[in-house]
Amino acid sequence: MEKEQLKNTLTQLLSSHKTNNEKLQEICLFLKENIPHYDWVGFYFTDANKRELHLGPFAGLPTDHTTIPFGKGICGQVAESNQTFLVSDITAQDNYISCNINVKSEIVVPIIVNDINIGQIDIDSNTLNAFTSEDKQLLEWLTKEISKMYQKLKTST
Repeated sequence: MEKEQLKNTLTQLLSSHKTNNEKLQEICLFLKENIPHYDWVGFYFTDANKRELHLGPFAGLPTDHTTIPFGKGICGQVAESNQTFLVSDITAQDNYISCNINVKSEIVVPIIVNDINIGQIDIDSNTLNAFTSEDKQLLEWLTKEISKMYQKLKTST
C-alpha cells in the first residue's frame, strides 16, 4: 500500500466517531495487516506519577510487558528522551526488553501533547533492519495526528 493511501486510511480511522481506544485498536490492526514487516503494533501510555508506561491497544502476540518503568528498554528510554528510537538490530542494545524471541528490530515514537509525553507507539519486527526513514516519517506523522486527537479531548473538557 502506498504511503498516501496509508495516511488517508489512518486519517479516516482517526476521524471516526469511535472512542479513542477503539480508534487506536483499529490503527494497530490496520498497520499490522498492511505493512508486512510490522509484526507487533501497540501503544503504551504514561503514568507520570509512577514513572511507568502501561500497555494500551495492540495487535500481535500477547506480551508480558504490560507495565514498563521509565528508562527500561526502548519504550522506557523514549519515555525519558521524548525522541523517536529506531533499533535496527535489537542484539546491539544493552537496555532492551525482549517481548518475543523472534523480534529483530523495533521502532518507538512518542506521542506529545502540550510538550508532555503522554504515550508512544511501539512496533516490533521479526526482520533485521526492518525500519526505514519512511517508516519513521509515517509514524511521526501518525503520532502528531494522534496527539491532535488527545489535544481536542483536553480542550473540550
